Amino acid sequence: MMWKQILGKIPKKSQKPDQDSSRNPNSGPNTSSPGSIRANTNTPAAKRASAAVFPTCVIAGIEPLLAFKDVSSSEKMNLFISKLSLCCVVFDFTDPAKNVQEKELKRATLIELLDFVSQNPPKFSEPAILASCKMCSVNLFRVFPPNCRSNSNPTSGENDNDDEPTFDPAWPHLQIVYDFFLKFVTSTSLEAKVGKKYVNHSYILRLIDLFDSEDPRERDCLKAILHRIYGKFMVHRPFIRKSVSNVFYRFVFETDKHNGIAELLEIFGSVITGFALPLKEEHKIFLSRALIPLHKPKSLGVYFQQLTYCISQFIEKDPKLACNVIEGLLKYWPITNTQKEVMFLSELEEILEVINMAEFQKVMVPLFWRLGRCINSYHFQVAERALFLWNNEQLLNLVAQNRQVILPIVFPSLETNAQSHWNQAVLNLTLNVKKMLSEMDEALVAECVSNYEAEQKGKNLAVEKRREIWERLESDASVQPMARNTAVLVNR
Repeated sequence: MMWKQILGKIPKKSQKPDQDSSRNPNSGPNTSSPGSIRANTNTPAAKRASAAVFPTCVIAGIEPLLAFKDVSSSEKMNLFISKLSLCCVVFDFTDPAKNVQEKELKRATLIELLDFVSQNPPKFSEPAILASCKMCSVNLFRVFPPNCRSNSNPTSGENDNDDEPTFDPAWPHLQIVYDFFLKFVTSTSLEAKVGKKYVNHSYILRLIDLFDSEDPRERDCLKAILHRIYGKFMVHRPFIRKSVSNVFYRFVFETDKHNGIAELLEIFGSVITGFALPLKEEHKIFLSRALIPLHKPKSLGVYFQQLTYCISQFIEKDPKLACNVIEGLLKYWPITNTQKEVMFLSELEEILEVINMAEFQKVMVPLFWRLGRCINSYHFQVAERALFLWNNEQLLNLVAQNRQVILPIVFPSLETNAQSHWNQAVLNLTLNVKKMLSEMDEALVAECVSNYEAEQKGKNLAVEKRREIWERLESDASVQPMARNTAVLVNR
C-alpha cells in the first residue's frame, strides 16, 4: 500500500488526472495530478500519505521521486534522506511476479543513491549518516535459512566445494546496497568521529554475522566493507579483532561449519602486515588461540592458502614464533586425513625455510619423529611429500648441523621404506635421500645402519619367541582339553 502511494505519483501520459484518481483506489487528494505533487505537499492529506511511507521528521517535506539535479544544493541532503527512507521497504523476491513496479522503482532509487555518494557529495549530516546506516541494516541484516546440505550429510565439510551455493533472490537489490555502503564508508564526506556512533559495535557484529552467507559475491562485498571499516574507524579495531576471533573459536570448537572463514582470514592477512613491532601480547594470543587451531577442522582446504599467509606474516614479523607454530602443527597433525597431511607438510616446508637455528633446535626431535612417520606412510602422496622436503637446501643445512640428533631418528624410517615400500616412486626417493645422508656423514650413517640391524634382530627374536609361546599353548591345550575355569600352566 505504501509503495502504491508513491507509484501513484508517477506521471501516466495516457490518463487524465481525474482518471488516475478513479482507477487508483489508494489515490487521494495528494495524488490527483502529477503537476500538483509538490504544490499539495503542505495539505493535511498529503502529509498523512507521505508519513505512511516516511517519518515526517526524516523526509523534511522533500518528495523522494525527484532527481538530485532538480533540487538546489541546500536541499540535496534532505532529498538524500528521503530516498534512503524510501529504500527501507523490503520486498519478497521469492515471487518474481509480485510488486514488480515497486521493486524496479526501489532499484532505480538505490542506483541514484549510489551515484550520489560516488560523486564526492557535501559532508554528510548526522541525520544522513543515521538514515544511511538504517537503510543498509534494514536491507542487509537478515537471518539465513538453515543449511539443509550440512544437516543431511555429516561429512559435507570435505565436499562443500562440490555443492552449489544458495543465492538470495534479492541479490539485484542487495548488490547495490552493498556497493552503496562501501562508497559511503570510504567517502571523504563521512567523518569517522561522527560515523563511529552509528557504525558501532552492534552494527559491526551483525556485519560479521553476514560472512556466513553461502553466496561468494556477498562475502566478497562484506570483505571489502569490513576491511574499510577497520581502516577508517581506528577505535573499533580491537573490537573487530576480538569479534573475528570469536567467530574462529565457534567454528573450530563448536560448529565446524562457517562459509566465510577464508574471507575473514584474507582481511587479517593485510591487518597483520600492518602490526607494529614488537608484537603486542594480544596479537601473539590471536596467533596461538585463533589461527593455529584453524588447522583442526576437516574443511581446512577451503581456507588453507589464506591461513598459511597469515601465519607466514606473523613469523616474518617475529621469527621466534616459528617454534610455536610448529608445535601447534604437531598438536593438530591429522592421522587419518591424508589430504590434510600433505597440506601440513607444505606449510611446514615454508616455515622451515625461515626458521632460525635456535628455534629449530627446540622442536627438531618431535618434528623429525613425525616426519619419519610420514615417510613410512602407506599413502604414496604423503610419503612423497615428506621425502621431497629433503630437496630443500635450507632443511638440509639445518639437518647437517644437527645430524647427530636427527639422523638416528629418521634413518630407521628410510631403511624400512627401502626394504618394503610398495610404491616405486617412493622407493626411488628414499634411496636418493639415503645417498644424500651418506654423503653428509658416512660414518654416522654406517652407525645408524648397524643400530637399525641390531634393533631389527631384537624385534625378530621377540616375534619368534612370542610365536613359540603360542605354539606351546596350542599344543598343551590340544593334549589336555581345558575344563571350565581351569588354569593352564605354560612352561617358558
